[in-house]
Amino acid sequence: MNRRLSRPGPLAGALATLVLLAACGAGDDRSDEDGGGGAGGASDVGVTEDTITVGAHFPLTGVAAPGYSEIPTGVQAYFDYVNAQGGVHGREIEYLVRDDAYNPTNTNTVTNELVLKDQIFAMVGGLGTPTHSAVVDFLNEEGVPDLFVSSGSLQWGDDVETSPMTFGWQPDYEIEGKIIGQYVAENLPDAKVGLFLQDDDFGEDAEKGVRQFLDDQIVGVERYTSGNTDVGPQIAGLQASGADVVLSFNTPSYTALSQLVSLKLGYQPQWFYSNVGADPDLVGSLLAEFSEGAVEGGASSLDGVLTTEYIPGIDQADDPWVQLWQKVWDEHGTEGELTNYRVYGMSHAYAFVQALQAAGEDLTREGLVEALEENGQDLEGPQLAPFRFSADSHLGISGLRVVEIKGGGAAEPLTPVLVSDIGDAPIEEDTSGQAEDAPPESGVPE
Repeated sequence: MNRRLSRPGPLAGALATLVLLAACGAGDDRSDEDGGGGAGGASDVGVTEDTITVGAHFPLTGVAAPGYSEIPTGVQAYFDYVNAQGGVHGREIEYLVRDDAYNPTNTNTVTNELVLKDQIFAMVGGLGTPTHSAVVDFLNEEGVPDLFVSSGSLQWGDDVETSPMTFGWQPDYEIEGKIIGQYVAENLPDAKVGLFLQDDDFGEDAEKGVRQFLDDQIVGVERYTSGNTDVGPQIAGLQASGADVVLSFNTPSYTALSQLVSLKLGYQPQWFYSNVGADPDLVGSLLAEFSEGAVEGGASSLDGVLTTEYIPGIDQADDPWVQLWQKVWDEHGTEGELTNYRVYGMSHAYAFVQALQAAGEDLTREGLVEALEENGQDLEGPQLAPFRFSADSHLGISGLRVVEIKGGGAAEPLTPVLVSDIGDAPIEEDTSGQAEDAPPESGVPE
């Protein structure tokens, strides 16, 4: 595929807002009378007879907004759907979303507002490893349930003693790296493997998993810092290393950037992107935008790319969960079509509703956490593998499957659903039947 690419001059400015500041503290100590409800404080903050108020931080503006800003619209649509059917134990869910523009300093500010001013009962689905890292200690100190963080960092669930109120949701990056590493070792044993990694926990956790299976096959490792849009040196380094398979753990913007630079260099390895960076529709639109039209983009732009999936996506229109999400979006969605990011939001909203139901009518923050620890592994839903929630682990979905992106953005499964855990836990085929689960007729957990 030979295309003449424009110099990405506007891109450098457009993506400059991705620069992430160092995580800072949550601010001054707060007393119970400020509304925080920490240990020993009121455990029903944000709960009335008729409502449950929860909050979230997302990049609604800035370069990280494409795709990610759609997640809370999916959450809102599903909560509206549940509220229209009477809510949970007679309470409607009120959902407050604040824009942090994917900047940890902003995340601190909006989280303080949500907890201390808006008095949320729980944080639900706050997005981003660098952003949420800036507030996780504050949320735990204030005793606020911090559920289903929209990130696969291990820190959301591997140290329950340090962060007892925090739960992950999606598979962590280490087990995704393990499953990807095993797949390449078994199916491409002669490949020369290169790694293209985001230079933070995302890349570090993934590399840890990959190296369990591919340490001897890795010929090059390149890292990028979010906000630095010039990835030419990294891609050229992978090309010079002789890597013919590149495993990339990056966000969608950097999938597009890596593809554009590879086209310019005439470098055509087999690309294997993590789930985070492999949405065909979004990457296609970014390719067209970043190249100023030199690359057409579209859902077919990632044809032949390998990736993973842990919930069914919009390419699976016959899946009963996708049919439910389409119904929810048709009835309660805002502008635009159903997307994979909205499906992601609805999926973790469904899990939150189950957690509320399990916590019972006498809803407390501590009771919600206990319900997840006691019943979390049995939660039904669209996830292809069970959750790992227990008193010892707050890590999320336990597995995924490897897929190849085909024409039009459809994902063709290459493996069954595989499950594992962090460390040296084995990778096994899931036998729970979770992938065969279907929603109840009402679309609301029973």
